[in-house]
Amino acid sequence: MSKVALQIKNYTPEALGSLLRKDVKFQQAIRIFACYQVSLGKRPKDLEELYDTSFKSICNWVHRLNEGGVDALIDKERPGRPKKLNSDQLSEIKETILNQMPSDFGFNSATWTGPILISMIEKRYEVKFRKAQIYNILKSLGLTFQKGKGVYPEASGRTEKVEMVKKTPIGKG
Repeated sequence: MSKVALQIKNYTPEALGSLLRKDVKFQQAIRIFACYQVSLGKRPKDLEELYDTSFKSICNWVHRLNEGGVDALIDKERPGRPKKLNSDQLSEIKETILNQMPSDFGFNSATWTGPILISMIEKRYEVKFRKAQIYNILKSLGLTFQKGKGVYPEASGRTEKVEMVKKTPIGKG
């Protein structure tokens, strides 16, 4: 009788790998363990496949440990591109979304949408964003995009007419 191979059912290897890379403490532990194995005499070349990384990365981890200790095995934040809006402007945008309506800014809508936010920000701060960026900004502000529920404030008065048409029997005009 053969043994059944152990399998992962709900995650792909890529999904699990990305989860590992997100956890800073886990990354640090992996790097410490790789350095530990090097201290036992294992060659970095032999550890490449086990840690799914390059020979050079393992050598860098060992050098970082030697020079800066265990804390040096945590990646430093990378600066990246400067933000287009400062924190005060982002706070103003959040307050605007929570406390005002697009109609207050001359838009023909009572509901904030990505394109309306893009337009409002461009007019107010002279900064242009794409649609995907707006949703990232909302997320960073602790806000979420809510899909429409089929009832829109700008359609007030129209709902009763639609209900009346629905209730009118066919052929009774």
